[in-house]
Amino acid sequence: MKNLSLKLNENILEETDRVVKSINTSRNAYINQALNLYNQLNRRRILKKQLAFESKATAHVSLEILSEMEKLNDSLVYEN
Repeated sequence: MKNLSLKLNENILEETDRVVKSINTSRNAYINQALNLYNQLNRRRILKKQLAFESKATAHVSLEILSEMEKLNDSLVYEN
C-alpha cells in the first residue's frame, strides 16, 4: 500500500467519521471503498461517452447497411 496525504473539507471529514463509526469500519477502509466506487462510476461514464462517440461515428454506415438490407428484402418479396 502507498501512503497518501490529503486535505479534506472539515464537514466532509466530520461526516465521514460519523459514518465510519456507525458502520464500525476504519476511515482508511472507508475511503478506499469510496474511491474504488468512484473510480468504477467514472470508468462507466468514460465508456458511455466513448460508446456514444463511436456509435455516432458509425451511424451513417449502419444506415447504409440497413438500406441495402431493405432493398434485398424488398426484391425477395417481389420475386415470390
